[in-house]
Amino acid sequence: MAGAGGAAGRGVPAYVGDGPPTYEAEPTGLAAADPDALGELVADTVLDGARYGTSTLRAVSLRGDSARYRGEPRRDALLTARFGSGDDALLLVAMATGARATAGAHRAAADACAWIGRAVGRSHHRLAQDIRAARRGDLKSGLHRLTDRSLGKLRARAAELGLEPDEYTASLRCLLLPADPECRTRVFFGVGAGGLFRLRGGEWQDIEPRVARSAGEPVVGFGSPPAEAPDGDRLTMDLGIPTPPSPYEPAPAAASGAGAGPHHRDPARDPFRFRASVARPGDTLLLCSAGLAEPLRGEPELARHLTRRWAGGGPPGLAAFLADAQVRVKGYADDRTAAAVWEA
Repeated sequence: MAGAGGAAGRGVPAYVGDGPPTYEAEPTGLAAADPDALGELVADTVLDGARYGTSTLRAVSLRGDSARYRGEPRRDALLTARFGSGDDALLLVAMATGARATAGAHRAAADACAWIGRAVGRSHHRLAQDIRAARRGDLKSGLHRLTDRSLGKLRARAAELGLEPDEYTASLRCLLLPADPECRTRVFFGVGAGGLFRLRGGEWQDIEPRVARSAGEPVVGFGSPPAEAPDGDRLTMDLGIPTPPSPYEPAPAAASGAGAGPHHRDPARDPFRFRASVARPGDTLLLCSAGLAEPLRGEPELARHLTRRWAGGGPPGLAAFLADAQVRVKGYADDRTAAAVWEA
């Protein structure tokens, strides 16, 4: 076990667990560059933050140890955006992870974030109103449609590139945060692997929406699911039934679904995930890609380390948040993307 003491030297990221990871702690190789496509280069690390209403946001996306060692681009993408102004503003955090072992994974992830960002931005007035009014049904069905349409564009792009749908796809996970200090509703939605956690009263809760109530004992390190009833915060299974029209955008014409026919259907489509929850003062909400969710679930010392860092001390600065997010765990070397929200 190691906290700050797990660092190998001054400025080197700490690690937790029974020993240091195999790879070096800092970037080594850069990803190969195409002189005619320099705009597609992906930085090793991006970092952002903001404070609106009662919430303080910190967000980071960093290349995993494995990709750094191999000189591969970061497959995770991160988008933070504010739509509107004043108390009517709506903050979006979107994160995506491209498919493993595919050449265009970073481009697919960036496309997924850009397309959901454009859809949310065009609908932000109605979304903000529905969040304030707690119109949960409209939110869930509308965001489901926007997500499906954004990921449908990935399938269409795959067809344009002559690729199979699973060669140009991405997980997509998002948070909507109203700037209105009177509204404490936080909305999560998306598709694919990752984690949604809440630090409340010094204890971590794994509040990722589930397909069904799981059998067996709670996961070690996170305890039972939250005591409050999920009240429908379950996954919506894709049974091949058309999604109802979105309240935020008109339903696409039947002829516009390029790449959505049987030949181009992605066989690995995951169900839609949605959760609307009310934050309490002192909460920390953490949304993350699988690269951080997996070690959080698999190495209890990482959860304890973040509890010591984040419980009761207020939001960290950007540099401190980066240091927290990159605490390393042996056996976990994927990209990490995380957005944490501290509630005053």
